[in-house]
Amino acid sequence: MDRAGNTEGTDMTTDRETSSEHLDRVRAARAELLRLEELLCHGEHPVSGAARRVPAWLRVTEGEQRWAVTLAIALAVTLQLVLPDRLAFRPHWLLPALELGLVAVLIGLNPVRISRNHPWLRPLSTMLIAVISLANAWSAVLLVMDLLGARAGEEPGPLLGSGGAIWLTNVIAFSLWYWEMDRGGPVSRAQGQQPRPDFRFPQMEEPEAHPEWEPHFLDYFYLSFTNATAFSPTDVMPMSRWAKMLMLSQSAISLVTLAVVISRAVSLFK
Repeated sequence: MDRAGNTEGTDMTTDRETSSEHLDRVRAARAELLRLEELLCHGEHPVSGAARRVPAWLRVTEGEQRWAVTLAIALAVTLQLVLPDRLAFRPHWLLPALELGLVAVLIGLNPVRISRNHPWLRPLSTMLIAVISLANAWSAVLLVMDLLGARAGEEPGPLLGSGGAIWLTNVIAFSLWYWEMDRGGPVSRAQGQQPRPDFRFPQMEEPEAHPEWEPHFLDYFYLSFTNATAFSPTDVMPMSRWAKMLMLSQSAISLVTLAVVISRAVSLFK
């Protein structure tokens, strides 16, 4: 009986693994068919005698413009520079200078639209986001330590200003992570390489009503801002585990930062 039960369990495990392999092959075949449709039919294909438009987020496009993400990074660097020296990584100019250097290289690789792939593009972009995140995390930890040790000063205005700058930089940093990681990044999305989204936007539910819509950086900035203020997903749903964990981390960091800064500022107003 035990041997028969073990045999049945092994067969069920094998069946599940086979089914998973078949699903992966079907998804890969579907993605390749979508790319062929775009190349052969220019985004349209016949269905029951009518032409149905393949939504832009599933087909090859010209890629999003760089200006929005560049402005967001410039704002993050500016917020880091205006922080007090006691809340910044020493020397104060080092990490912002490194970030600006990485931005210059990325702009050189894709000056206008983010559509051309390069072996260094993804590593440099990930490094840039990591530096921004680490610099902001360093400032947040120092601010919380100052607040808990009552060393942040007795004026609520500068305290709220520093806390707001760190909070907004955190929103920008997570929006960059969402933008860079979703479906393999902006270049992968522009080339239609991965049909399965890590974030489900409302426009994806009605592709006929939004045939030319595809997610750009401002959509991910909106996702990050609403997650940091509501502490939970709103109208954009995380679909993959890494997306859920990243949103959970952002909500926790935002909640702690706001709670500590606002509570200290309220006590100083009294």
